[in-house]
Amino acid sequence: MRVVLAVDGRHGALLAEDLRLEGADVRTVVGAGDPAAAVADAMAGPEAAELLAELARADLLIVAAGRDALTAELVGACDRFGVRIAPLCARETDQRLAVMFGLHPHPPDAPAAALLLPVEPAEALAGAPRGRVLAVWGPGGAPGRTTLAVELACELARDGRRVGLVDADAHAPSLALATGLADEGPGFAAACRQAERGTLTVAELARISAPLGDVEVLTGLNRPGRWPELSHARVTAALEVCRDWVDDTVVDVAAPLERDEEIVSDLDGPRRNAATLAALGSADLVVAVVAADPVGVSRFVRDHPQLRAVVGATPVRVVVNKTRGGPLGIDARGQVRRTLERFAGIEDVWFVPWDGKAVDAALLSARPVAHVSPRSALTGALRRFVGEAVVPPVRQADLRRERPRGRLAARLLRTA
Repeated sequence: MRVVLAVDGRHGALLAEDLRLEGADVRTVVGAGDPAAAVADAMAGPEAAELLAELARADLLIVAAGRDALTAELVGACDRFGVRIAPLCARETDQRLAVMFGLHPHPPDAPAAALLLPVEPAEALAGAPRGRVLAVWGPGGAPGRTTLAVELACELARDGRRVGLVDADAHAPSLALATGLADEGPGFAAACRQAERGTLTVAELARISAPLGDVEVLTGLNRPGRWPELSHARVTAALEVCRDWVDDTVVDVAAPLERDEEIVSDLDGPRRNAATLAALGSADLVVAVVAADPVGVSRFVRDHPQLRAVVGATPVRVVVNKTRGGPLGIDARGQVRRTLERFAGIEDVWFVPWDGKAVDAALLSARPVAHVSPRSALTGALRRFVGEAVVPPVRQADLRRERPRGRLAARLLRTA
């Protein structure tokens, strides 16, 4: 069996020796990202042409998986050449990336004999961890749902997670406008239509999404009048496929929570709030946004019981946005905290300060605040919120259990 080995450093050299002992013909040993780079730009030089020639003649490509090393172009080229790919996945995000392409992930210290054995397609998907859905909701009055949804997605993507950002607002979609993305493309509505037909795949989601840094975005409706396209069944099915697409799917939803069955004559007809209700029903975690002013807090307190009725036992994390002393006076945080505890029974609250300069700069450049002002008070508060309420700290025992064995595998983990 002819093998191309794309693994960095001494780990690659040792693995090549083990493969040769198993009878494999190791044609070349290159860096982890070299095959993907050669496929992306075949005219880069003679080295890239040589590597492509070896890849075309090979039977197996062993590659240290990573966002830059395992790409759609490389997988497509290997499919054309008839080359099987064995990805070495040191992290859970790398494992999910391999599964997204229909590949069977291997641990970084997998024995050479196991890498040479073919894997049945069904085994590639067996036991793959599924992603979460996080819905960002807030009452009417612009408490900052879209802004916090964008910043939350950017913060989750900082540590290597694959994150998707979805605009499921059927009343006033604004995600594309806020981030400078084109909304003429298919976006989330197209994903919903394909999900209804049962043809939506992770590859299709990757194709129709738009990149926003490390976040993949499914833009919303370009005209609010198209809201019937976001039916309850469609949104639920699309979000289920999103669980296999990314680690975390952040969904920006509209404020209204009313169920209007009693005021619509056609009981089987579309519902304007179906997308919001479906996203909240599918969510593993709900981030509820409160505007830090008397009107915003009052609206949230009135709508909170209805939110709890919709989400049931799903955890809800309350974020008080635009916190400042102007509309509340002295001890603004204490006043909001006591009000929410007394009238809504909410004890755990996170505060995001008002940072007008950073938000204005982000709107001016149509980019996230985390990209424009990474040291802003808003970004720092969101970082604390994610660490405390969204991504609980991993126990040391779990870290020891998940850490690859050996110094070479640990080095691969750092460089992947």
